[in-house]
Amino acid sequence: MFKIGDFSKLSKVSVKALRYYDELGLLKPATIDRFTGYRYYSAHQLPRLNRILALKDLGFSLEQIGQLLNEELPAEQIRGMLKLKRAEIQQLVEEEQARLARVEARLRQIEQEDTMPDYEVILKRLEPMTVASLREVVPTYPDVGRLHGELDRYFREHGVHEVSACLSVYHDQEYKERDVDAEAAFPIEPGMLQGNDRVKIRELPGVDMAACVVHRGPYDSLNDAYSAVMSWIEAYGYRVAGSDCEVYLHNIEHTTKPEA
Repeated sequence: MFKIGDFSKLSKVSVKALRYYDELGLLKPATIDRFTGYRYYSAHQLPRLNRILALKDLGFSLEQIGQLLNEELPAEQIRGMLKLKRAEIQQLVEEEQARLARVEARLRQIEQEDTMPDYEVILKRLEPMTVASLREVVPTYPDVGRLHGELDRYFREHGVHEVSACLSVYHDQEYKERDVDAEAAFPIEPGMLQGNDRVKIRELPGVDMAACVVHRGPYDSLNDAYSAVMSWIEAYGYRVAGSDCEVYLHNIEHTTKPEA
């Protein structure tokens, strides 16, 4: 029999860990002195301790290890647990590889420009959103403003005077000099407003992965933000898979200063 300290040295496991395994029922001492309370372990317990350490190294939680050790699990169930753990580890590896690719792309970007970028592009999940919208083929991109004006008048006619933000969605799959398929939209609460032949109430679909950037400045310098997003998409190995969307957090209704 070994005192807990000697067993700790023999097994290369800390006394604190051995006591914790005892509390969880993973590895009980072979005997406890009823007078002193000293814990004693046997060399025959080393294989069980080694199995605990091996399963822990595979990434199993102590609770899962307890199930594997203390229950007569069929081989098929053990195989299933190992396959699930393999899938979890593969996902972690893929996520870290993607993070590594982002770090390398940022390094390349800084090396090429010799400075930190003006825009920070991040990936976001966008939830579905109920909107009141007007969609129309307009002569040029700035003409979407006319649709926003019409929507704003429609809101005011129906007693809605405060809208947190407004959106422009461009549905063409490429840049167009003329005849742009544009949609102006205002987020609303479900049931807040009824549509008509022009104004449609619909759900703007969610997006699992959107490359997003914040542009602060006048409308006529929005192309700088688009250039930053497209350069980022190319550098990180992504591709465009949906419509462009502009969300105006502050517009001329909020401020008359273009730089704001």
